[in-house]
Amino acid sequence: MKAVDVIIKKRDGMELSREEIDFFINGITRGSIPDYQAAAWAMAVLLNGMTERETTDLTMAMARSGEMLDLSGVVPLAVDKHSTGGVGDKTTLVVEPLVAACGLPVGKMSGRGLGFSGGTLDKMESIPGFRVNLTREEFLQKLGDEGLVLAGQSGDLAPADGKLYALRDVTGTVPSIPLIASSIMSKKIAAGAQAIVLDVKVGTGAFMETLQEARQLAELMVAIGRLSGRKVVALLSDMNQPLGNAVGNALEVNEAIDTLQGGGPADFREHCLVVASHLLVVGRKAVDIDEARRMAETTLQDGIAWQQFRRLVTSQGGEVSVVDKPTLLPQAPFVETVAAERSGYLLGIDAREVGETSVELGAGRARKEDPIDHAVGIMIHHKVGDHIGKGEGLFTIHANDLSKMVAARKRLLAAHQWSDHPVEPLPLFYGIVE
Repeated sequence: MKAVDVIIKKRDGMELSREEIDFFINGITRGSIPDYQAAAWAMAVLLNGMTERETTDLTMAMARSGEMLDLSGVVPLAVDKHSTGGVGDKTTLVVEPLVAACGLPVGKMSGRGLGFSGGTLDKMESIPGFRVNLTREEFLQKLGDEGLVLAGQSGDLAPADGKLYALRDVTGTVPSIPLIASSIMSKKIAAGAQAIVLDVKVGTGAFMETLQEARQLAELMVAIGRLSGRKVVALLSDMNQPLGNAVGNALEVNEAIDTLQGGGPADFREHCLVVASHLLVVGRKAVDIDEARRMAETTLQDGIAWQQFRRLVTSQGGEVSVVDKPTLLPQAPFVETVAAERSGYLLGIDAREVGETSVELGAGRARKEDPIDHAVGIMIHHKVGDHIGKGEGLFTIHANDLSKMVAARKRLLAAHQWSDHPVEPLPLFYGIVE
């Protein structure tokens, strides 16, 4: 078998066999297929697509390219949640402790932020001492002992995906739906997930900006789950405005703590309850969504989820005194609340602009090697549809540099769009794919 023949076959719009896909992915992993051929193949996939069966075979080939975790000896059923990224999306920090507190163990491997989308690991590292770099043995031990572990992804999991993603990033092939779906699902399957809830974001602050694109991605990932013997549910959720109010690492941890203690923004709290309910159903802890919702609400109200979060922090070396007193989290030296320059109804908040502004403040990274300032970020005080009076607080900037604060103020004012007439609030969810 030759790599060029596989490229030509896909270039001509033909369906690849499992053997051809395995051959090509094994070649990428070993380095016997050079980058220029892998890039040509990725472009052919972008232009001609893949069937559900091809994409599933690609997913499994990438999952098998490295270590495959087997969690069955530690937990009866391994569940996982994945978000396709967004602005202010600190959902994992609430959902995972909430679900674990209901008796459903969660072994979660998360990523770091890149671009306007924040990363769960960066948020948790706002807590002094919290360790995300765990060995395989530590991961399994904490999952078994605590019922909850939150760590970085091992480089041994789906290494083919890492190589292919690096090429896609510089060859204009990132938008390929089959390549996105297989990238996400290969890592989840390699990490041992048997049941997965996908939170597929839609809007200006998401990688999928249209509902059609998001639904196509969700349907393909659910199909991969079905064809690979996993239970997968995908939620299509809004990202045309930040989720919750906080955007920035320590600010988001503080908001998650507030939510776990019974407070938090209404939209974020509701989003977490919906995602947690679906996890409890796919994890067979509840027979239906209604029962799952009651379990989740009770666990949140009783403070059991909050105690589970505290145990997670302690288990992974974090200073629990900091989460008990969130004012001890990193604080920015410059804080300014900017008032509305007019009165009216909030027509829109450009989520991507908010996310990119937070990156400019230092809360995110434009390149993988960029450092993170955990203290800086933005608090957005209103939601689309709110009526706001002139002089009312619109947003608060937390900055480490006055010139960055001035630039952020200008960008954030422009990111808010106004109407003189009442505006309908945005939905939290657009649908479910099962």
